[in-house]
Amino acid sequence: MTEPAPAPAPRLLADFDAVLREAPGEARGALWRLAEEGRQLDANLVRLGPGEEVGAHREDALDVLLLVVAGTGSAAGTEVRPGSAVWLPRGATRGLRAGGRGLAYLTAHRRRAGLAITGRRAEPVAEGGEPACLLPLVCQECGRVSADTHPVFCSQCGERWPTG
Repeated sequence: MTEPAPAPAPRLLADFDAVLREAPGEARGALWRLAEEGRQLDANLVRLGPGEEVGAHREDALDVLLLVVAGTGSAAGTEVRPGSAVWLPRGATRGLRAGGRGLAYLTAHRRRAGLAITGRRAEPVAEGGEPACLLPLVCQECGRVSADTHPVFCSQCGERWPTG
């Protein structure tokens, strides 16, 4: 009988003050991601520039905890500053807007399973994935389809959406 593998030991993963200090001033989107093997949680440190926003959208699958670590702005219509923790419940409309000096925040939520295309029919799904009309709504970093028709950042990984 084989022994189970030992559980991973708790450890410091990041110093967000250092991550923000060392990132180029123009860096936007996810500056840090939780990437540990076997994790049940996803987390991202995201930075928005002054006045930038993540448009109002609805997330039906996940509750998200948002913790502001730098800057000011609004989250789901509530003014936020460093230390503000905002719960974004699944099913609720949410959006973010950075104040005049930008906004940096940590999001944490249950890890999503990879995207899967399912159908009611027993016949195989045609190769090629999502319909071509959805291609502009697929995050190039993590493959998530955005519920927002004009995304600025991916709500899963925090990556900035390409413009154009």
